[in-house]
Amino acid sequence: MHRFSLSDRVVIERTSSQLARRKFTDAEALIRYHEALLFLRAYPQNLKLLKRAEAQLASFAKRVEEMSKSDVDISAFGYPEASGIAGTAVVDSFGYYIVHWLVRTQQVRVALDADWVDDTNRLAETWPRFMPLLDEDAMVEANVPYRKWLRTGTPHDLSELQWLMKRFDSLSINDKEKAELYDSLQLYVRWRPAYRATRTGMRLPVRAIFYHDGPLIRRKDVSLNVELERPPLPLARLSRSAGQKILDLARETSTIRYRELYGFTHGDAARVLKAELGRGIDLFIVGVPPERRLPLRASHAALIFKNGIVVGYFEGLSICERMESGFNFYYTFREGETAWIYARTLSVFKQLLGVTAFSIDPYQIGHENEEGIESGAYWFYRKLGFRPTQSELLKLSLDEEKKIATRAGYRTPARTLRKLAAGYMIYELATENRGAWDEFQVREIGLAVQRRMARAFGGDPEKIRERSLQEVTRALDLQSYDWKAVELKALSDLALVLALIPDLDRWSKSEKEQMIKVIRAKASRDESKYLRLLQNHPRLRKEIIRIGS
Repeated sequence: MHRFSLSDRVVIERTSSQLARRKFTDAEALIRYHEALLFLRAYPQNLKLLKRAEAQLASFAKRVEEMSKSDVDISAFGYPEASGIAGTAVVDSFGYYIVHWLVRTQQVRVALDADWVDDTNRLAETWPRFMPLLDEDAMVEANVPYRKWLRTGTPHDLSELQWLMKRFDSLSINDKEKAELYDSLQLYVRWRPAYRATRTGMRLPVRAIFYHDGPLIRRKDVSLNVELERPPLPLARLSRSAGQKILDLARETSTIRYRELYGFTHGDAARVLKAELGRGIDLFIVGVPPERRLPLRASHAALIFKNGIVVGYFEGLSICERMESGFNFYYTFREGETAWIYARTLSVFKQLLGVTAFSIDPYQIGHENEEGIESGAYWFYRKLGFRPTQSELLKLSLDEEKKIATRAGYRTPARTLRKLAAGYMIYELATENRGAWDEFQVREIGLAVQRRMARAFGGDPEKIRERSLQEVTRALDLQSYDWKAVELKALSDLALVLALIPDLDRWSKSEKEQMIKVIRAKASRDESKYLRLLQNHPRLRKEIIRIGS
């Protein structure tokens, strides 16, 4: 698949033709065949191979059905790295928002699983509000037949899950509280996606296919600095309806892989941007609406398509010019110009948000993440120019690089990779502020607030919120009587941090006015405005770094 001469293409065509006629009797072999076809479809060498891959992928639901009717062990289809193949189902205790979306959009394809709950005791306090007289049974009896109660109370024109979600909808509490209540039950839901929603059949219409008639771009040929300095790309804002389709695709591709990304689950269909990166790559960037935003960081997610095939996703959490970047290129496509695509993605976010320092969370490189260790994620980022922020880890990295350079065939042991993955990595485009974010973690800001709450307010969260709001409002000479609800929420959240600044009341008039603009921008239509204002407020930026370091 990675060879591009004429003779190599002939071999690929002949092999794919032979495999198309083969009857597979091993689930893992069939999965490998599926992934090879999917790669060929995303990175086609010519039209003939593309059409052949499409035709063979279209047969997979039938292949899986035939295999499931035999005595073959098909459990491998349920593994996260293989889930979502046509003809299979995914089963998980999905969160409230995803289940709500599945019930609304998938209808008859989603239901409570046969093994639908691990602990029925969780239901005793919740379900009586939906089922009259259930507490007569649930509060005093053992082995309560909850599924029978549910089945009996469900109208004939609804599924059990549809009726249950209607009952949660009817509760006079907010969505966050509904989610907390539903998620506490840990109900297992089975979704059997339509072909177009599977990994096998999911496609985004594209104007033109990019055919690979030469070698793929290798990591060593990618300069992150060069990519970040490239001229801006055109960014197109999608209509709300087109944005909703992208969000649905993002939720589908995540759910069939047993993943959930905050930016996709709560994405704003009215704020979806498209960038064409070249070589068949389309990037769709999603923001979140004001009512769903994080208290401090700006949240953005991106879905990455190659020739209409979804190949990965990106998450960026930003404060000032620093972005924590989470990047996941799906297993099947990790040999497909990953470094170049990642570099181009960062370049678009720099263009959009003004971010110039990109941080990698330890989990991304293998901390408590064996997949990251096995894939050598640390070296992927290190070879692009990222550096460990802890001096001892940087020394260990340099020692390993010497060994790699001087010992033929040397590979970094897994135990060493685990040590290297214990801390953050960062890439800084600007040199004048190099190292400013090395000790920063946004969690430290939250912990500083907790310490103040415990010390000065007896651990009472309402008291610290009320007092912080009063102190900051007075220090900034702020009048908020005509502010919107989302702006007041942003003020309440940011006040907890601003109250930690000892000389806030002595800031200049212009610094205070700029601070008020920052607060209101957190609730504006686009969080890029919030980030740009943070980047242009040196005194506030300095305090954020101090509190979070």
